[in-house]
Formats: sequence, structure tokens, C-alpha cells
Amino acid sequence: MRQWRLIYDNPAVGAWNMAVDEAIMEAAGAGQSPPTLRLYAWNPPCLSLGYGQRFTDTDVVRLDNLGWDVVRRPTGGRAILHTDEMTYSLSLPADDEMAAGTIVESYQRISLALLAGLSYLGAAPRADQRAEHMEIGPVCFETPSHYEITVDDRKLVGSAQMRRKNAVLQHGSLPLWGDIARICDGLIFPDEATRELSKDHVRQRALTLADALGYEVAWDQAAEAIIQGFAETFDVDFQQFESALSDSEYHRVQQLFSEVYSTPDWTQRR
Repeated sequence: MRQWRLIYDNPAVGAWNMAVDEAIMEAAGAGQSPPTLRLYAWNPPCLSLGYGQRFTDTDVVRLDNLGWDVVRRPTGGRAILHTDEMTYSLSLPADDEMAAGTIVESYQRISLALLAGLSYLGAAPRADQRAEHMEIGPVCFETPSHYEITVDDRKLVGSAQMRRKNAVLQHGSLPLWGDIARICDGLIFPDEATRELSKDHVRQRALTLADALGYEVAWDQAAEAIIQGFAETFDVDFQQFESALSDSEYHRVQQLFSEVYSTPDWTQRR
């Protein structure tokens, strides 16, 4: 039976959430912390950009008016609006069997736990290999990547993975309820007609858990289902700690927060 740490985290600003994910990944990779499944939320709502995405995709004035935060993830992919969702992150040492093979192969492996968790909630999800040439727009949920979770061919979970030396981090977003197309309100479009067309496109391509089930599921209920999915799929014994981070992890989070994720040099680079 695998021994993993389980962290339930309080809602936090985007820069802090990204710093925590990276700090845990580093600690797990160095053997200072066990493999860790972290479940968390965001406050205030936050637009996260993929590592290589242009900051000019964002509409800074509209974000400010909406009271939304913005952060750049350490992982790739396109923009995600983190609100009314449950977010997961999985941090592993690079030699863990869960991380074996290519990114796509480990994506497929990890997706089995997500599929199981969502099935416990009553959804009918799938995770298929996708065509090699997919449309690329500014919104992550417009197009599923390989082995990302869909329901009725509409994207339900958006995930991204990074590998750095001796560690692997995969994190992802499960929208629970609300308008999946709200993200378009924080992005740049040439005119309002184009923005509305993009919203319609996102709604056609993606959905929330409430859309999939026909009713809303509370954050705690979704979290428990995902935990059960990992525990049963991979025979994991979760050891939950009251203090979510070790002292060394916490100090590293503070450093990453102040020196990287909350800085304009990181977030606003072109």
C-alpha cells in the first residue's frame, strides 16, 4: 500500500497556491516529504495563465473591475478561471511508478483515479487520447488534451503537468458549478460580439460538474470522491496532517510567493 500525504488547504490567493504546489513538489522530489495529494480552492477568483502564455491575452481593466486575481502557473496550457471549483495537485518524486514513462503516459495513469472519483459522484466521464492537431485558443477548457476528463465529449477537468529534475507535479481544475464561460470576461477580445461568440464556443466544448450531474455538489463532497478515487485505484493509504506543510516547505512557499509568483516579472512577461 502506498503511503501518501493528504492536504486539505484553505482558499488562498493565486500566487500563494502556485507557490505551495511548487514547494511541495520540490520537497517530494528531494525525499523530504512523502508523495502528496493536495486539495484546495481560490480566494479571490483567479485567472491563471499557462507558463508560456502571453500576458496580453488578459484584460487587466476588466479583471480589476471584476475583483479577479491573475497568476502564471509553473505548468503549461492555456488560461483557467479558478472559481467555484475544486483544485487538486499531485506531487511525486520522479522515480515514482505513477510518474513512469512520458507525460502522456502518466496523464493516462493519473486520469484513472479522477475517472473513478467522478464516477462515485454519478458522472459518466471518459479520458481518451486526442488527435495530434488540436485547436489552440486562449482558454484551457475549449479543447481537451490527451486523457483529460470529458463528459459527453465536453471537457470537465483541466490538468497540466511539469517535470523538474527529480520531481513531478500535476495539478488540475474541476469546475463545480456556475457559467463555465465566465473566463471570457477576463480576456482580451476585439469587440463584445467576439467575446459572446467565444463564450458560446466554451459552453459547447466544456461543462461544470453541476452541468454533468444536473445538480450541485459541495466542495467537500467532490474532494472526498477524488480522494476515494486515488485511494482505491492506486491502493493509497493517506496520512492526513493537521499542519499542512512542514516548516521547510512553508519557508520555501514564502520565498516562492515573494520572489516569483507575486512579481510582475513572472506574471506579466510577454
